[in-house]
Amino acid sequence: MLPSLCIDLSADEQAHLLDIARQSIVRGLDSGAALRLEVTRLEARLRVDSAVFITLTLAGALRGCIGSLQPSAPLAQAVANSAFNAAFRDRRFAQVQAGEIEKIRIEVSVLSPMELIAVNSRQALLDDLRPEVDGLLMEDQGYRSTFLPKVWEKIATPNEFVGQLMQKAGLAAEHWSSTIRFYRYHSTSFGEN
Repeated sequence: MLPSLCIDLSADEQAHLLDIARQSIVRGLDSGAALRLEVTRLEARLRVDSAVFITLTLAGALRGCIGSLQPSAPLAQAVANSAFNAAFRDRRFAQVQAGEIEKIRIEVSVLSPMELIAVNSRQALLDDLRPEVDGLLMEDQGYRSTFLPKVWEKIATPNEFVGQLMQKAGLAAEHWSSTIRFYRYHSTSFGEN
């Protein structure tokens, strides 16, 4: 069974969400806080609680990426919150500076609900994964990591995808245990040109 599809957004709604993300980063530069929206004034699809990730790139290199795997706020507010967090709270990077804002490219990924993948071996997982389609969340005894579906653009094989996901969590690439759990999800991604 596949996870249900993500919210179907029009080009105007996508543009609106990208604008909200950029406004939230600018607000963060000015006030140190994320943009707060009057959600009741937004289009219906932008009010649906959604899980989102925001990816920031600068000259093609990752500049920040933060989001949530579970719906925690209406879509528009989740975008505003995640954009602020990607710009100012991603511990891997210094905070975005005013001089960078015009050069940063923003991408929004709206996630589908999670689906447990019931497998009892690494090979069964590898056989079940769909490259370029599945995002993957791994949890095992306090270790947790995820790769969005777009990561397939840089990782060619399911074995490499799972191995790097394990390493991202701080585990050995070949890690496997009886307590490990995997969840698949899809995403609808769109970004600035």
